[in-house]
Amino acid sequence: MKLKPLFDRVVLRMVEAEETTKSGIILAGSAKEKPQIAEIVAVGPGGVIDGKEVAMTVKEGQKVIFSKYSGTEIKLDGEEYTVVKQSDILAIVE
Repeated sequence: MKLKPLFDRVVLRMVEAEETTKSGIILAGSAKEKPQIAEIVAVGPGGVIDGKEVAMTVKEGQKVIFSKYSGTEIKLDGEEYTVVKQSDILAIVE
């Protein structure tokens, strides 16, 4: 099954969180922070939203940093995704 977002929505797949710290300490599952870096899986077409023209500036395959508590988390075919508005994306990771 394929996700196709509407309007200015973007579907993200989380990048795995670090399992060890820089000093080599292995983190337990509960100690890991929710990752804020994700890969874009699908991008909506943009359009007129709340009377303003929204052009999509991100594209599939890019890695991005997004707001910590934004979006809606969904599970589809055993994969976990987060659907966010383009405005919740803070930066593109290059």
